[in-house]
Amino acid sequence: MQVTYKEAGVDVEAAERLIEKAKDMIASTFGPLVLNPIGGFASVLAIPSGLEEPVLVTSTDGVGTKLKIALISGRHKTVGIDLVAMCANDILTFGARPYFFLDYFACSRLKEDVYRDVIEGICEGCRRAGCALVGGETAEMPGFYGEGEYDLAGFIIGFVEKRRLVDGSKVKAGDLVLGLPSSGLHSNGFSLARKVLLDMRGLSLEDRLEGSEESLLETLLRPTRIYVDLVLGLASEVPIHGMAHVTGGGLPGNVKRVIPKGLAADIELHVEDIPSVFKAISSLGPVSMEEMLKTFNMGVGFVLIVDERDGQSVLKRLKEAGERVFLMGSIRPQWGKKVRITLVGGEEARTYEFD
Repeated sequence: MQVTYKEAGVDVEAAERLIEKAKDMIASTFGPLVLNPIGGFASVLAIPSGLEEPVLVTSTDGVGTKLKIALISGRHKTVGIDLVAMCANDILTFGARPYFFLDYFACSRLKEDVYRDVIEGICEGCRRAGCALVGGETAEMPGFYGEGEYDLAGFIIGFVEKRRLVDGSKVKAGDLVLGLPSSGLHSNGFSLARKVLLDMRGLSLEDRLEGSEESLLETLLRPTRIYVDLVLGLASEVPIHGMAHVTGGGLPGNVKRVIPKGLAADIELHVEDIPSVFKAISSLGPVSMEEMLKTFNMGVGFVLIVDERDGQSVLKRLKEAGERVFLMGSIRPQWGKKVRITLVGGEEARTYEFD
């Protein structure tokens, strides 16, 4: 008796049917720079016009173990948004506007509802970031992933005018450090969050954390915020010296990446501004505040470094846009460690220093 690929666990025809059903949704993200339809061996893309010296900026990222929460709950749309957000915010730190996105979806066995929800989320993320979903790979890998499991990776392409590239080289002593609020955990630190909240403390996804008005599931699956429109709008009006996307490594691990040699960041973080989910993880673990700062965004998802003379103008513009913003500190000559974070208020008030 002959064996088929389908009997081995890979249904090529089913995958083709799913992609066919998703074509209109994917094409809805296209703009005039996408030059060929869905289904080719590659994507044919035009370079944006109006740029004198276009610089291409790329990044790749994933969603990490936040996917475990999606699997447990059966809710998969928001992780698609997360996937785009993680990539788009990374290239935004160079002042780049996202234009094109590609995804990698790998699973044990394709399930139509899961695939549809994930792709719908990716398309929504692309709309929020202003880019087109131009291609991807859908891989059934039986025996490689557990039943029902899948993984995601995203790849993004953006452009910026060379003279407007933000690379941290202009950061200097006296510059101000501003923080834009996160929407919650975003897509980092979920292994620690799950261990404390679900494994150690046995909370259910229907429970509410102290100080929260929503279920734990809603808190954990809230999608990563996409800062593209807000930050690029600001950058068109005010010079920005440096930017950091606060992901794995927290504030100290990411802010230091854009600070030149010989300089350091002095940051204040007010305890009252730290979202309840982080306070819950810290107290229920318990997890030390130093570990929390190195692992989570602690309520700050994106950091801007601007000239001291532009500080009030930036604060005014952001507040006029309805945006909450934290004036967190400043850049100074380095005489010790690279990042110093002082917690203000509460029992944990003290200073932490990080290389």
